[in-house]
Amino acid sequence: MLFYSVFKRLIGKEIIVELKNDLALRGTLHSVDQYLNFKLVDVSVVDEERFPHMLSVKNCFIRGSVVRYVQLPEGELDPEVLQDSTRTEVAKEQAGSDLPCLRPGCAPEVAVQRCARTASGAREG
Repeated sequence: MLFYSVFKRLIGKEIIVELKNDLALRGTLHSVDQYLNFKLVDVSVVDEERFPHMLSVKNCFIRGSVVRYVQLPEGELDPEVLQDSTRTEVAKEQAGSDLPCLRPGCAPEVAVQRCARTASGAREG
């Protein structure tokens, strides 16, 4: 869900989406869903000579599974915010599992307590 929230913040911004078939489309992000499918408006082809049949396309829906890269506008993504969001997401995932916390400063005895609970057969539901 991390990337979904990043792309939701980019709605209305111009992005370039490169597909696995080497087609690159520039357009304004209209919408994105949890499968990272994109809807672009005001679409233009980056390499018009190679893909002349795509010049008439003005709006498109791109299935997330065919996307190779997404180029974001410069300055739209703060790396520190992304890193903090990633750490938070990992912490949430680890809170629901029996894995020890790997964040700096976490007490190692927490991992031991989790292992003892798991060994006794008590599991969190």
